[in-house]
Amino acid sequence: MPNMSMKKVPMPSQDPAARIRNFDEVAEGYTLEMAVEEAGRCIGCKNQPCVQGCPVGVRIPEFIACVQKGDIPAAYEIIKSTNALPAVCGRVCPQENQCEKKCTRGIKGEPVAIGRLERFVADYMRETEGEQPEKKPAPIPKNGHKAAVIGAGPAGLTCAGELARKGYDVTVFEAFHTAGGVLMYGIPEFRLPKDVVRHEIKALEDMGVKIMTDMVMGKVLSVDELFEMGYESVFIGSGAGLPNFMGIPGENLVGVFSANEFLTRVNLMKAYRNDYDTPMMGLKRVAVVGGGNVTMDAARCARRFGAEVYIVYRRTEAEMPARLEEIHHAKEEGVEIIPLAQVTEIHGDEAGRVTGITCQRMQLGEPDASGRRRPVPVEGDTLSLDVDAVIMAIGNSPNRLLSDTTEGLATNAKGCIQADEETMETSRPGVFAGGDAVTGAATVILAMGAGKKAAAAMDAYMQKK
Repeated sequence: MPNMSMKKVPMPSQDPAARIRNFDEVAEGYTLEMAVEEAGRCIGCKNQPCVQGCPVGVRIPEFIACVQKGDIPAAYEIIKSTNALPAVCGRVCPQENQCEKKCTRGIKGEPVAIGRLERFVADYMRETEGEQPEKKPAPIPKNGHKAAVIGAGPAGLTCAGELARKGYDVTVFEAFHTAGGVLMYGIPEFRLPKDVVRHEIKALEDMGVKIMTDMVMGKVLSVDELFEMGYESVFIGSGAGLPNFMGIPGENLVGVFSANEFLTRVNLMKAYRNDYDTPMMGLKRVAVVGGGNVTMDAARCARRFGAEVYIVYRRTEAEMPARLEEIHHAKEEGVEIIPLAQVTEIHGDEAGRVTGITCQRMQLGEPDASGRRRPVPVEGDTLSLDVDAVIMAIGNSPNRLLSDTTEGLATNAKGCIQADEETMETSRPGVFAGGDAVTGAATVILAMGAGKKAAAAMDAYMQKK
């Protein structure tokens, strides 16, 4: 019998009072019984609106039907046929704005928990790996063509996996000492465990994808040199790692961080541990400026250092672009949101260290280009906060290193590489680009969708050659 409950099966999670003292994953995942029960809520619509909402086209009703029957290996094979990183997507995709937004069950009640089910399937397969019947994948015959991918983040890894599946000899060049991009340096352990990311990357390496780390492309090698080395096409998925600042007084004080620096130190350099070389201790009162998922990640990390944390956002909470789940978790953990406020100045002491901020109170006016109502100042109404650190989480731009060293590669005013929306082709023949390097900071799944489109177009391009 189908499960016609109006509500999703709840996801077990760590108690807020316990989790603010650790970096363990907050959401604990479904059991097999929970997953089968939730899968029973799917009514298997013929027109599959959920699939239309997925940037990588996961065959959602098909995999959920397998979960209903308890055939998790079959569900996994269906997901993997279109999604190279299911354990990642199940955790960090904004499903409420994509697949679940289109779910028919969501018309009367809550949509099917597609993200939780995808996560369950990937986790189940990883955790029972030793118990699964050994099934060696058939080796993929090589087609004799070489492709290069710059950046081992979600866009680059997806593109590389798709090309490897088609028989290409693929090498990924990554600037950091570890692959994963924002999955490793940006999203905290309590939201996306790094072992999960490493496992997904190993699956790509097992398919034959070669990953070279510590390769700052544009410095170590240029795009032109890659073509000279025999690579027939190049995908640029180098992300948006250049933080934005506000240009206000006091931004150069000690204790002002970009969210990029703060999260990289937490995630890659384990700054929350005393036994590592670069601990970040002593934070007592922290202001995080912004309203997106990165803001929530930075605020929740600072909370785990024992600090009082304030999110300062110039619109109301309803306009925040962060996922509802992230906002909910942040508030459960004791983060205070100060809406309709814009930081205008950061204050410091004689030693040049942050001591506080001044904010201008705002109100919402007419809608701007984003469709959200524009914040406008309330004259004469200000707010002061005593803080010892300020984290700027107001977006990132692409680093211009590659565009500056690649002749004929067109960019826009923000430094984003210009690429065709469907083929991801750039102005330079044989060069394709996607993800945050093209869009500016966006979501993991949109970057993956771009990597997938680019791989199809690169395949067509190389086959014509």
